[in-house]
Amino acid sequence: MSDSSKPVAQTWFGPITAVQRRAMFALVPVAVAFGLVVGLAFLPVTSGIGGLAKVGSEAVLDLPDELVLPPAPEASTLYASDGKTVIATFGDQYRVQLEYDQIPESVIQALVATEDSNFFEHNGVDPEGVMRALVTNIADGGTSEGASTITMQYVRQVLSYTATTPEEVAAASEVTIDRKVKEMGYALALEEEMSKEDILTNYLNTVYFGNGAYGIGAAAQVYYGKVPADLTVAESAMLVGLIQSPSVYDPINGSSEAALARRNHVVNRMVDVGYLTSDEGETAKAEDLNLNPQEANNTSGGAIDSDYGFFVDYFEKWWEQQEDFGDSEEVRKARLYRGGYEITSTLNVELQDASQEAIENQLETGSEYALGSVVVEPGTGAIEVMAVNRNYSNDVSENGSNSAGAEYGKGTYPNTTNPLLSGNSAVAGYQAGSSFKMFTMLAALEAGMPLDTTIYSPYQYTSQYPISGSDSCGGYWCPKNASASEVGNYNMWTGFGETVNTYFVQLEERVGADKVIEMAKRLGIQFHNSNDLSLTSEESAEGFGTFTLGVTQNTPLEMAAAYATLPADGVYCAPIPVTSAQTITGGTI
Repeated sequence: MSDSSKPVAQTWFGPITAVQRRAMFALVPVAVAFGLVVGLAFLPVTSGIGGLAKVGSEAVLDLPDELVLPPAPEASTLYASDGKTVIATFGDQYRVQLEYDQIPESVIQALVATEDSNFFEHNGVDPEGVMRALVTNIADGGTSEGASTITMQYVRQVLSYTATTPEEVAAASEVTIDRKVKEMGYALALEEEMSKEDILTNYLNTVYFGNGAYGIGAAAQVYYGKVPADLTVAESAMLVGLIQSPSVYDPINGSSEAALARRNHVVNRMVDVGYLTSDEGETAKAEDLNLNPQEANNTSGGAIDSDYGFFVDYFEKWWEQQEDFGDSEEVRKARLYRGGYEITSTLNVELQDASQEAIENQLETGSEYALGSVVVEPGTGAIEVMAVNRNYSNDVSENGSNSAGAEYGKGTYPNTTNPLLSGNSAVAGYQAGSSFKMFTMLAALEAGMPLDTTIYSPYQYTSQYPISGSDSCGGYWCPKNASASEVGNYNMWTGFGETVNTYFVQLEERVGADKVIEMAKRLGIQFHNSNDLSLTSEESAEGFGTFTLGVTQNTPLEMAAAYATLPADGVYCAPIPVTSAQTITGGTI
């Protein structure tokens, strides 16, 4: 038999090349457990998709119930440290559940054209797409090529939304061949349980469109202020285009140009697959975005509805930074507001209430001056108190004037949502003053100096640190003590007890300002504004003599955690607002 007469193994799009053959065999060890890709690669064309579906359904028999009937989102509950007192709930999904016949044809067509043009022909897995991705990934040595059908995307979407433990979150989002094969198995089995129409309906009722809108019904309202049945082709295309990345293509808070380009790509795909004529496509692309943004009708609870708003706000921001709960802040927040967690916080309500009362006895909430208290437990970092003479509220209509000037809007008293105790990009903190002398003392002790290190400390001292301005004496910083009576010999104990400035400036000179700054950083002190970052940098730290007097901006939470290090035998514990969390099924995280 000549070479030309030998049987040629076929894929669905042509003869198998050497690269493709290597790709098939490279995937065999992973696929054997499911019996999927091996069958997919070698099933003859005459076996068709039915044979492929049989392979998949026999391989994955345990189809999760949530794939057939996606669970309704459940709010999470945050308790005080006693595990009983509810201090906040979180639940904010805006959904409008639709039946298949309520979803306009233009939305279905846009979705299929863009995400899976063979959707109505395959049984959950697109053979051409899988082979194409298989070859690309093996040849490139990675797993970047997708080939996910709408059914597979729906599987991934539901498994990700219903994940509660860090392990489940990672398994649902990791980019691996194992996950892809698992999705294929579930997709094949799912299509034996559900019709194409039901899969599309569940997908479009579940997927996130951004700006708090879950599902096409909510998305039509949030972006256009209308029901789905009234969407134009262009509007349908814009909404479907958001699915790939709601934040990147967000036309309300992001780039309208990016949203428009993405919409036009979807329209072009609708033309390519025959859902629209060329003229219809051009007409759709000629439309403006014509947005009519509406607030998502969410009942969120959270900090704004809590009696302990500043603590709850800090907890929520902390949660959003925990990478174990998703690969973006948006995903982590969605999981908190939908995952049904039972979370025990560190907040001690008795201490909190007592602190709040004591503070307001000193300065009422209407005072223009803020007074706060943070309590952090030594040895654990548990935040037990976050009290301040402010109401956590968005309503600033009756607030006092802004000390920075009327052009800056209302002041922050009595109502604000600014994190006055924990800080953020807009609230860098406050000068902590003589509290920073502790860092100088600790750096000196670590350098081997004893507590009874005695230094004569005059009322005013000319230091070695160059400076200009009113605090300069001949070009060098010359600080004074608070009182002219503070003159004489002091050691670390007496100098700290009487907070003698000139003692600690001299102690800082002996140990090195850079070592003092390093000590502060080790105890959790961070620097937030550009000036502080520059002065505490490795290049400038040695000359930052004023540091010992607490001139940088820092938050009360940072200072409480730093001071909690001392009774914890020198062990710094980062502040934390949670002691435990249980999943909706009772598992402990």
